[in-house]
Amino acid sequence: MEKPPIKIFYRKLGKEQALGLAFKDTRVIHIDSRLQGLEKLTVLIHEIMHVQQPKWAEIKVEGNAKELAQLLWENKIRILE
Repeated sequence: MEKPPIKIFYRKLGKEQALGLAFKDTRVIHIDSRLQGLEKLTVLIHEIMHVQQPKWAEIKVEGNAKELAQLLWENKIRILE
Protein backbone atom coordinates (compact mmCIF):
# COMPACT_ATOMS: atom_id res chain seq x y z
CA MET A 1 0.00 0.00 0.00
CA GLU A 2 1.31 3.41 -0.98
CA LYS A 3 1.90 6.01 1.74
CA PRO A 4 0.05 9.32 1.47
CA PRO A 5 2.19 12.31 0.54
CA ILE A 6 3.78 14.41 3.26
CA LYS A 7 1.91 17.70 3.70
CA ILE A 8 3.78 20.76 4.96
CA PHE A 9 2.15 23.80 6.52
CA TYR A 10 3.80 27.03 7.61
CA ARG A 11 2.45 28.91 10.64
CA LYS A 12 3.71 30.60 13.78
CA LEU A 13 4.56 27.98 16.39
CA GLY A 14 5.28 30.26 19.34
CA LYS A 15 2.42 28.84 21.37
CA GLU A 16 3.83 25.33 20.88
CA GLN A 17 7.37 26.55 21.68
CA ALA A 18 8.71 24.63 18.68
CA LEU A 19 10.39 25.40 15.38
CA GLY A 20 8.73 22.42 13.71
CA LEU A 21 6.28 19.64 14.45
CA ALA A 22 5.89 16.27 12.75
CA PHE A 23 2.73 14.19 12.98
CA LYS A 24 3.99 10.80 11.86
CA ASP A 25 0.63 9.03 11.67
CA THR A 26 -0.95 11.64 9.36
CA ARG A 27 2.34 12.60 7.62
CA VAL A 28 1.70 16.28 8.33
CA ILE A 29 4.47 18.74 9.18
CA HIS A 30 4.15 22.24 10.63
CA ILE A 31 7.10 24.64 10.28
CA ASP A 32 7.33 28.01 12.02
CA SER A 33 6.65 30.58 9.32
CA ARG A 34 9.18 33.02 10.80
CA LEU A 35 12.17 30.80 10.04
CA GLN A 36 14.57 31.77 7.27
CA GLY A 37 17.72 30.60 5.56
CA LEU A 38 19.74 27.66 6.80
CA GLU A 39 17.65 27.31 9.97
CA LYS A 40 14.46 26.90 7.91
CA LEU A 41 16.13 24.31 5.68
CA THR A 42 17.48 22.40 8.69
CA VAL A 43 14.13 22.31 10.50
CA LEU A 44 12.30 21.26 7.34
CA ILE A 45 14.70 18.36 6.74
CA HIS A 46 14.55 17.44 10.44
CA GLU A 47 10.76 17.15 10.44
CA ILE A 48 10.70 15.28 7.12
CA MET A 49 13.12 12.73 8.59
CA HIS A 50 10.81 12.24 11.59
CA VAL A 51 7.99 11.31 9.21
CA GLN A 52 10.12 9.16 6.91
CA GLN A 53 12.05 7.41 9.69
CA PRO A 54 9.66 7.30 12.67
CA LYS A 55 11.79 4.79 14.60
CA TRP A 56 14.95 6.90 14.54
CA ALA A 57 16.04 8.42 17.85
CA GLU A 58 15.99 12.22 18.12
CA ILE A 59 19.79 12.41 18.21
CA LYS A 60 20.03 10.50 14.93
CA VAL A 61 17.44 12.72 13.24
CA GLU A 62 19.18 15.83 14.58
CA GLY A 63 22.63 14.83 13.34
CA ASN A 64 21.48 13.68 9.92
CA ALA A 65 19.29 16.75 9.36
CA LYS A 66 22.08 19.16 10.28
CA GLU A 67 24.59 17.39 8.06
CA LEU A 68 22.26 17.22 5.05
CA ALA A 69 21.12 20.85 5.44
CA GLN A 70 24.74 22.04 5.70
CA LEU A 71 25.77 20.07 2.60
CA LEU A 72 22.84 21.44 0.61
CA TRP A 73 23.53 24.98 1.83
CA GLU A 74 27.22 24.77 0.89
CA ASN A 75 26.13 23.68 -2.59
CA LYS A 76 23.89 26.73 -2.98
CA ILE A 77 20.55 24.96 -2.41
CA ARG A 78 18.12 27.54 -1.01
CA ILE A 79 14.47 27.93 -0.08
CA LEU A 80 13.27 30.95 -2.02
CA GLU A 81 10.37 32.02 0.18
